[in-house]
Amino acid sequence: MANYRSCVAVYPGTFDPLHNGHVSLVRRGLQIFETIIFAVAKDTHKMPLFSLEERVAMAEQAFRNEPRLMVEPFSGLLVDYVAKRGANVILRGLRAVSDFEFEFQMALMNRKLNRQVQTVFLMTDYQWLYSSSTIIKEAAKHQGNINGLVPHAVLDKLREKFPSESDAGPLVTRATNRPVIG
Repeated sequence: MANYRSCVAVYPGTFDPLHNGHVSLVRRGLQIFETIIFAVAKDTHKMPLFSLEERVAMAEQAFRNEPRLMVEPFSGLLVDYVAKRGANVILRGLRAVSDFEFEFQMALMNRKLNRQVQTVFLMTDYQWLYSSSTIIKEAAKHQGNINGLVPHAVLDKLREKFPSESDAGPLVTRATNRPVIG
């Protein structure tokens, strides 16, 4: 039987933006796998707020103190990238039953394309169950309090993209009109 601690897993996604649910999944994944490649997708059907370079830079900043994690951009078929990197595991997170159908279809297609690549699912920690990049971007766009939902580097980038209408300053909480503390 293979030693999972010696395995390299690839955690792919658009990460637009990276949020603390992603960070939590990586930390938990590193309890299982020796190395995780945080693979930031170039090719996406989504319209990203951040460029590929910005998404990679934010992830590099968020994981700068984690020597067993590599951040890389990728394009093309995921299973081809996984094989090229010498890995055989795709790490994915599941928040709710609604994620399962899509993730299950993707895992089956990847398995069809390369039978050597396995998909491992981790359930999201309960505190991040409601978090999604889409919801976080929408809240930031409307000056909602996203403190604690994203790493500091991401919060700074969201502030740049969505400056406060009143003073072009930091995102503020609606209730207190005080700056969000990153």
